[in-house]
Amino acid sequence: MSNPAPPSPETQSHPSVLPAARAVILASGSSARRRMFEAAGVPVGIDVPNLDEAELKASMLADKVPPREIAEFLAEMKATKISHRHRGALVIGADQVLVLNGILFDKPADLAHARAHLRALRGRRHELISAVVVCENGAPVWRHTDRATLEMRPFSDDFLDAYLAAAGDVVLSSVGAYQVEGLGLQLFNRIEGDHFTVQGMPLLAVLDYLRIRGAIGS
Repeated sequence: MSNPAPPSPETQSHPSVLPAARAVILASGSSARRRMFEAAGVPVGIDVPNLDEAELKASMLADKVPPREIAEFLAEMKATKISHRHRGALVIGADQVLVLNGILFDKPADLAHARAHLRALRGRRHELISAVVVCENGAPVWRHTDRATLEMRPFSDDFLDAYLAAAGDVVLSSVGAYQVEGLGLQLFNRIEGDHFTVQGMPLLAVLDYLRIRGAIGS
């Protein structure tokens, strides 16, 4: 997974429902996860961890670590690393993996790779596993993992090429080469599971925890 420019905390300007009682930091460069909080009116700082996720995944796959544990481990690594830089804050780390018949998919490197991804997924069911871990003062204090099952319709090669041309490089930002909140929705005929989990983080469970900790209004 590619990381944006060097980590630098910043606060969202979107107004919250009630003022935050404590700092909440999102340890992620994902624009989708950032938009979730912004749309929900929850102000978060952004601090992106510098991790070689590809190498970590490769090592765990070689050791036959189950996909769920890979997602949970990476989410914890992100949150823990950033939490050491923000004492007293609740730091949220998240990770998502896509599994097709036991095979783990990574983000496509280019549009040709994205096309190969989608040809492998079309007409079949795959699973998205989204894990989230909250750390405080360098230690995990809460974790949650959710799954969603998606079935792609058997679209034509012509449709696939038109989709990639219309969507552009945005398809490279997700493991499945699609965003269900956009054009990618047209690839599917069935989605089972939480909408936010599909987008990369089980947001409702996270918001519940933030309320319990007094980080947002209850």
